[in-house]
Amino acid sequence: MTGRFLPPVGLVLGLAMAASALPAAASPQEPIYPPASTPPAIVPTIPPAEPERERERDEAPPLPEAVRRMVMEALESGNSADIATIARYAIRANPDAAEEIQAMVNRHQAHAEEERREEIKHAGMFDLWDGKIELGGFRSTGSTSEFGISTSMGATRKGLKWTHALTANADYREANGETSVERILASYSPTYNFDPRNFAYALIQYERDPIVGFDYRYTGSLGIGYTLISNDKVKLSTTLGPSLRETAYTDDGREAKFGARSSLNFRWAFAPTLSLQQTASAYAESDTASVTALTALDARIVSKLSARLSYNMRYESGSKLTDRAFDTTSKMTLIYDF
Repeated sequence: MTGRFLPPVGLVLGLAMAASALPAAASPQEPIYPPASTPPAIVPTIPPAEPERERERDEAPPLPEAVRRMVMEALESGNSADIATIARYAIRANPDAAEEIQAMVNRHQAHAEEERREEIKHAGMFDLWDGKIELGGFRSTGSTSEFGISTSMGATRKGLKWTHALTANADYREANGETSVERILASYSPTYNFDPRNFAYALIQYERDPIVGFDYRYTGSLGIGYTLISNDKVKLSTTLGPSLRETAYTDDGREAKFGARSSLNFRWAFAPTLSLQQTASAYAESDTASVTALTALDARIVSKLSARLSYNMRYESGSKLTDRAFDTTSKMTLIYDF
């Protein structure tokens, strides 16, 4: 019986040995990996461009809370001069936070401009007016008795395109019972802005100066203007156009003349509380000419009150007006803004 089962056992062992020599078949449910002899791909590790402590050192320090509150209070006040001054000193004291401070100012200006545009769109005829009143005078007694008063008023309404300006001033002086100065001027001037630089203007003006030689003089003019400089400190603009003036002289003569008119308006705020301004206008006609120029230095005392030292020059040519062609006046007055 033993000899009968030996062949099958030998056959089984032979088949097992042959199968062990063959490579194992890959299972369809398992992934096929590369041979063990192939090294795995090595991904190089790139070090960060800058160590963490170097980044922290280069980051700008935060704006101190006290400085932030100071800038915010200036922005809430709405005073452009205060905002510019405080922002400048805050940046000077914290140069690393200059971008943050400037961003605060820019956001405030953009928001204020948007509010301004909305306010103008819904404003009535008597809204948006800003103005000032100027007053000065003197009184002297003794060997001579003199009395003088000078007053003026100006109001301006600025819209998106239109600007309306009203002006009125009066000077009166009396010496030993005789009137030596009696001058009145009132004007209205609308301006239309085509863009930030170019504009058109119109002017209607009334004057009275019997000492110079006319009971009244009406002036009408229109033309174009150009803004040469416009920034927070300096503003300079000029106008040019034709004019028509009708004059009633004190000797009952009357005449109307066409001519040309030009003007110059300059303002320089060279300090937060000090500003210098120069305004001038000139009329040229066939045989006469008129020039007026005002130079004024304004010093702000409080938020709405300023002191002004001014020098006014007038030139009138033409024998029908006066023998004294050149006249000057120096004044010290107070100005109240409203």
